[in-house]
Amino acid sequence: MPSRPTKELEIFPNPTPARDYHIHMEVPEFTCLCPKTGQPDFATLILDYIPDKKCIELKSLKLYIWSYRNEGAFHEAVTNRIVDDLTAVLKPRYLRLAAKFFVRGGIFTTIVAEHRKSGWKPLPAVDLGKFEGQSTTRG
Repeated sequence: MPSRPTKELEIFPNPTPARDYHIHMEVPEFTCLCPKTGQPDFATLILDYIPDKKCIELKSLKLYIWSYRNEGAFHEAVTNRIVDDLTAVLKPRYLRLAAKFFVRGGIFTTIVAEHRKSGWKPLPAVDLGKFEGQSTTRG
């Protein structure tokens, strides 16, 4: 039976809830409709989150994203709705969505929306520096 778009998001237990770790996803095929013209809008969604007790199941995310294909939505509204829906089901420590819409009328639009769990503070970043390229000979 073929898959169908749905707004239902499935989750699974975070396999390592004691650790902050970063999940990064890129969705290059997001589409919705311009609410003014009905023409398609195309975007790449960049989703980054630090899970708490739950993680998103990828197929359900794909079907959820697909569900916007025939819906009219302003860029700002659809980006924030996706953040709200993901936050409601995941309750993550941190979530950030950047929606990079393709050119429309000569204008590229990027919308960035974030959620932070109340009281959560990220650990300080560790700067490991960079290693120089290795030569194939010793000298």
